[in-house]
Amino acid sequence: MESPHSEVFLGMMQWEKLLVAGRFDPENRAIPSNERFRTEFERDYDRIIFSAPFRNLQDKTQVFPLPEHDFVHTRLTHSLEVSSVGRSLGKSVGEYLLQKYPNLQEEGITSSDVGAIVAAAALTHDIGNPPFGHAGEDAISDFFKFHPYGIVWQSHVKPTEWEDLIKFEGNAQGFRMLVSKENGLKLSLATLAAFTKYPRPSQIFEKSKGRRSQKKYGFYADQIGDYAYLAEKLGISKLNRECWLRHPLAFLVEAADDICYSIIDLEDGCTLGLVTWEEGISLLAGILKDKYQPEKLLKYQKEAQQLAVLRAMAISILVEEVVQAFITHEEAILQGDFDQALTDIIPSAPALAKIVDISIHQIYRSKPVLEKEAAGFQVIEGLLEVFSTAINHKFYQTELFSGKDRSILRLLPKELSTGDWDNHTNTYALLRTLIDFISGMTDKHALALYRRVKGIALPGA
Repeated sequence: MESPHSEVFLGMMQWEKLLVAGRFDPENRAIPSNERFRTEFERDYDRIIFSAPFRNLQDKTQVFPLPEHDFVHTRLTHSLEVSSVGRSLGKSVGEYLLQKYPNLQEEGITSSDVGAIVAAAALTHDIGNPPFGHAGEDAISDFFKFHPYGIVWQSHVKPTEWEDLIKFEGNAQGFRMLVSKENGLKLSLATLAAFTKYPRPSQIFEKSKGRRSQKKYGFYADQIGDYAYLAEKLGISKLNRECWLRHPLAFLVEAADDICYSIIDLEDGCTLGLVTWEEGISLLAGILKDKYQPEKLLKYQKEAQQLAVLRAMAISILVEEVVQAFITHEEAILQGDFDQALTDIIPSAPALAKIVDISIHQIYRSKPVLEKEAAGFQVIEGLLEVFSTAINHKFYQTELFSGKDRSILRLLPKELSTGDWDNHTNTYALLRTLIDFISGMTDKHALALYRRVKGIALPGA
């Protein structure tokens, strides 16, 4: 029996199995589709587009509070752009795979299938993010770490469950939403696996140093079985008893996100005047190298147009470089010997690192962003405090349960209504559902509800 942290690769993963059609359906309830016009993976994309969790991304801030005049990206527009880049990456890699492994064509797999898997997974990559972005993630974690009515739950849950609560993770929340029966998405196994960039739980015996897939975690303690099910179906090898290797296409989903947030956040920073036009042009020129021809920009009168042209050219170059990096390391990825971000090893990696450095200092730490983060902490903590206190009083400190608590609990969604709690036995599941409720809100919904439960505003006011 291996030690908890020993590496236990179970042979090289096989593309025929990694790309197999089939939906996440542990209970075998899905009805096979006879649809002729869309593949299983194209259906994934369409199901996501029309889902409520995806629509909510339109009112979740990407980086900046939404200004009145200048367009900047929301989580929705960012996700659509990441998906577009992901499709290009997937189709290009798919063409290579079909040439290298002719048996894939015999299985009916096309390059468009690979592109569709990456596009769908990329479309969902931020679906688990709470209101106010990363500040919202930190606010949820900090509530359970530091707030009296957060800390009080530690004695009521298992250590592995507590680790989930004090380290809220948008990736794990996304996985939870995508496999949720309530959302009814029933995505394909391949899309779910490509979405899961960090195939491990929050509490592990020891991280494997240098492995990108170990940086964060990708599913909660009560969903290890869900990931184990899809990993077994797709032949994804285990890294050790607690963790798995990535599905190879997860590297492309990650790269699509890395490309977009680096380049697009820079463009937004220039739009809002946080980075000068000259700086933005210079940083993008570092990626374009000899393809940068400043004289050709003169035919575009507006600086925004010039920046947009260079942005498009830069993304095109980065896509080509990432595809080549994937091809170079494809066998090592299947074997489990490669586990890095592809954008860290491409020729443009130094130029991207420079963009990220500028973005950290001039964009992510700018006053509008910091003000949004500060507001996010107040709103998320305030909501958790109000609802968590009422839940605690109902079940554990019953002598304190008041009319105020009763009114607060009636504001919760149906699955958390007081009428459904008569047989309450699982504290962790209860807290998870509360976090689902709050993390699923849009920025505006969270702010409006916070004002109401705190008495700052009344309904209709």
